[in-house]
Amino acid sequence: MEQKRTELSQLGEFGLIERIKNNFSLQNPTSLKGIGDDAAVINAGTENLLVSTDMLLEGIHFDLSYMPLQHLGYKAVAVNVSDIAAMNGKPEQIVISLGLSNRFSLEAVDALYEGIKTACKNYGVDLVGGDTTSSPTGLVISITVMGRAAKDKTVLRGGAKANDIICVTGDLGAAFLGLQVLEREKEVFKSNPKMQPDLEKYEYLVGRQLKPEARMDIVHELAEKNIVPTSMIDVSDGLASELFHLGKNSNVGIKIFEDKIPIDSQTYDTAIEFKIDPTTTALNGGEDYELLFTINPTDFEKLKNHPDIHFIGHTHDNAKQNVMISKQGTVVPLQAQGWKHF
Repeated sequence: MEQKRTELSQLGEFGLIERIKNNFSLQNPTSLKGIGDDAAVINAGTENLLVSTDMLLEGIHFDLSYMPLQHLGYKAVAVNVSDIAAMNGKPEQIVISLGLSNRFSLEAVDALYEGIKTACKNYGVDLVGGDTTSSPTGLVISITVMGRAAKDKTVLRGGAKANDIICVTGDLGAAFLGLQVLEREKEVFKSNPKMQPDLEKYEYLVGRQLKPEARMDIVHELAEKNIVPTSMIDVSDGLASELFHLGKNSNVGIKIFEDKIPIDSQTYDTAIEFKIDPTTTALNGGEDYELLFTINPTDFEKLKNHPDIHFIGHTHDNAKQNVMISKQGTVVPLQAQGWKHF
């Protein structure tokens, strides 16, 4: 009898994670939070130890025809640090596993580690080990980051209460459009190698794609203001997808306002140029690595004048209702496309 075969695309990334999570239960009392958040939380005595890992594969997550190796090294560290930021923690150490094909020279590896070193310096992180192996085709980078957070200041995805205020840092959609610009210029170059890439006018967007920053600055500022978000996540798969994670984990509904979503003017103009709705890029673009979090309304006064924190809506007690109020005032059901990996 033929065995049943299920395609991974039927489940998608989140469905697969959920399936794996449901097959495992935590056995050690030190394992406080397992699969299903930005980082695992482990009891380390007076503090919590935070552990997260991310793998980047050539041809899936990056294209070396336009991604400089220094930037790739920097980005690989930044996206991991972002997961620790999303737990309201401080990153401390990383270990790196590298798969290298014979296409790569010593100079290329040096360039990659130059970027890693710059990021380590910037985020105050130590590189403490790893593994190097040969890869049959492309470059594989896997980084595991460890950090710490005080027990009463560790923030999960599941702590939001009804009527909390939804906040997001920076602006959204820029990294996705930076990728569209780079892909377009690559195609132009392939058809005519004499054409020089025209990237000057898209400098901000391209920068957001090639060299994102983890928002540790916000984590430090929240600590200074004595604010502990009720829930938090980083925006790696698009705003809508992350809102669903917060809502689902906290068992609350989401209500956001389209005109409150922060979109940079260059993002807006470039979206129009590519014939994409700017709001769609913010909701589904991904790779912005901004922080999305909820706060108790009593903390609003402390943050209301912050130039880089935007208040885009609030949670409510109907967990099945996730909506956006459009610029025209109509109620639109929120839909999360996010990144499709399979």
